Amino acid sequence: MNPYILAILLFGLGLGTTITFASSHWLLAWMGLEMNTLAIIPLMAQHHHPRAVEATTKYFLTQATAAAMLLFASVTNAWLSGQWDIQQMTHPLPITIITLALALKIGLAPVHAWLPEVLQGLDLTVGLILSTWQKLAPFALILQINPTNSTILIILGLTSTLIGGWGGLNQTQLRKILAYSSIAHLGWMILVLQFSPSLTLLTLLTYFVMTFSTFLVFKLNKATTINTLATSWTKTPLLTSLTPLILLSLGGLPPLTGFMPKWLILQELAKQDLALTATVAALSALLSLYFYLRLSYAMTLTMSPNNLSGTTPWRLSSTQLTLPLAISTTMAICLLPLTPAATALLAP
Repeated sequence: MNPYILAILLFGLGLGTTITFASSHWLLAWMGLEMNTLAIIPLMAQHHHPRAVEATTKYFLTQATAAAMLLFASVTNAWLSGQWDIQQMTHPLPITIITLALALKIGLAPVHAWLPEVLQGLDLTVGLILSTWQKLAPFALILQINPTNSTILIILGLTSTLIGGWGGLNQTQLRKILAYSSIAHLGWMILVLQFSPSLTLLTLLTYFVMTFSTFLVFKLNKATTINTLATSWTKTPLLTSLTPLILLSLGGLPPLTGFMPKWLILQELAKQDLALTATVAALSALLSLYFYLRLSYAMTLTMSPNNLSGTTPWRLSSTQLTLPLAISTTMAICLLPLTPAATALLAP
């Protein structure tokens, strides 16, 4: 892609998210979301491959549906209450419709079905943008409306953690596994949203760091299936030994970074007398942990066929930047000791 066009599209992505962040009026927020969608579509379809075009079309249709629902709900809210302010939502009907529209935008279960399909059709770089940056603007709106209907949030959260765990069990494609991982993590964030918005934000940031690191590892290995991962030891032996730690951090095992948000969320849910919800969420994390362990096993404990074609990549030095990967991997593995600092910052 022409670098000037790429720069304009990335600028459009940034501007769309910034407009949504800065808006207090529903129309402006909707406009920012639309800019975001329209800027990423050419990036998705840049490889003129039928699978990429299919993924782009699916993404466009789901995002357009969510945007139409959002616009409809904000107009309904203006009609019922006479104002367009995001933080002054009073009527339960528009709040519920907007919550569901934003859930569709970020890919929460039960409106998640588009996310694995779309992510599977994209290359890893655009997939990374879709899994991280594209979640920011809808999340800013969810945090601002602070939905009052607690039942719908808990249902969305629990179904997301369960479907995110179950859906990934049977997959061999790495991008689909990452999509289900994304659904499960978003479920955790939505569970605790009404009790501690700052904790939701912390979970989102740690999820970004771990996902960034995972995508970069796969990109460096040019891996898209589990079988491809088995040959990674010939290319990057040191990274291959660190990757299971990143994956287990995504699964939420101590003493890795990913344990911090899960620990704090379970603690918060227990404080709110939601012991059953916390138990179901913790058990659903085991489902996700299984497929992270499966990836770790494929990378480190299986030997790839040691023939000539299997060892060839070892001779070719990679031209990709490794500094972002080094920084994000360190953060994905080592940040758990900063939990007291994080909780002090989160305290109201």
